[in-house]
Amino acid sequence: MHISFLLHNAYAVGGTIRTTFNLARALAEQHDVEITSVFRHRDEPSMAAPAGVRLEHLVDLREKSPHYDGDHPDHQRPARVFPAGDGRHHQYSRLTDQRIGAHLRELKTDVVVGTRPGLNVHLSRQARPDTVRVAQEHLTLDGHRFRLRRELRYRYATLDAVTTVTEADARSYRERLRLPGVRIEAMSNSVPAAQLPPSDSTGKWVIAAGRITPGKRYDLLLRAFAQVAAVRPDWRLRIYGDGENTVELRALVHELRLHNHVFLMGIADPMEAEWPKGSVAAVTSDLESFGMTIVEAMRCGLPVVSTDCPHGPREIIRDGVDGRLVPTGDADAVARALLGLIEDDGLRRRMGRAALEGAARFDPERIAERHAALYAELVARGANSRSRGVLRDTVHRLPGVLVDEAFTLRRKVLSTLRKGRTA
Repeated sequence: MHISFLLHNAYAVGGTIRTTFNLARALAEQHDVEITSVFRHRDEPSMAAPAGVRLEHLVDLREKSPHYDGDHPDHQRPARVFPAGDGRHHQYSRLTDQRIGAHLRELKTDVVVGTRPGLNVHLSRQARPDTVRVAQEHLTLDGHRFRLRRELRYRYATLDAVTTVTEADARSYRERLRLPGVRIEAMSNSVPAAQLPPSDSTGKWVIAAGRITPGKRYDLLLRAFAQVAAVRPDWRLRIYGDGENTVELRALVHELRLHNHVFLMGIADPMEAEWPKGSVAAVTSDLESFGMTIVEAMRCGLPVVSTDCPHGPREIIRDGVDGRLVPTGDADAVARALLGLIEDDGLRRRMGRAALEGAARFDPERIAERHAALYAELVARGANSRSRGVLRDTVHRLPGVLVDEAFTLRRKVLSTLRKGRTA
């Protein structure tokens, strides 16, 4: 199969980029795979580009490039196709509308995969009707603004499939968006095996990693670790990452007098050299659409103490086997779970081994096999799905205010098609 991914910016750093690269690299072992990045702002990708995968871009934002598009007049005009409800809307423009549209119309591929809601809307409105169109959702349905959810409800109706990173979120899409005829499948993110030896569970470090933002609740982790340090002052905490709350977090470290116990390490990429230095990992988020850092830590042999927040942790961690799940927002529960592993060397080692073994189910090759099977099935049924081409061509041109009319039309067409197949 020829598989084409559409990515916001393959030259930046982020979880969606990492998991897309992992998936593309694994799929390229058996298929013809390419990645098209809407934006390019540097000469080389910040994260290692996948071998065997073609990488192209549509809008060049390198100021020294002879093809620099930053001064293009259409780059200053707001986008019309990319939905305003997507948080990246301010980065898109009339120029991206044109470039993405031309790319999708000219693209000859079996499957085209969008990797964020705004790009999935482009697939719905601009991709060729003879191409299988798959929307990847790396965030949760609840995490989208109401305006965006409203638009996705009818734009996604014209696609072949929607994949989410958790089964919980797949249920939300099935029950709340009601997209008959559209495959909705949970496909976990993938994480490759670490290239370095796993943790030996002797390092007296708790490790946390991720963007330092309010939702990650590092403030909760610090308050929990203050209790840990009071009992086991020989243990330390390292937090890797950067973000909008770094200054506040640093101030809280000093307020809690943890400057000898907690260290803000900044960004480390890749993290696989850092996880094995510790013996326990911690995640205290209020919400995780998946939880890449949980799997990364487990693939390095660390048990993970995580809040049982929606949606990802409970589908990754087996509580009491390879980690611990604790109530969201409960610093005391986090502290108890951390101390339970810190105080029991045997339990920590057993859970670390179980984490290493259990996390193998997220290996890119295994996840790629599931994606490839879905794509092959959708391509095989292409004749039936393409019979909805008239519906697609009608719906993708409709403005958002006609959502009810779009669904009415869709129900009528699908009803007619079903009657035709059973006649």
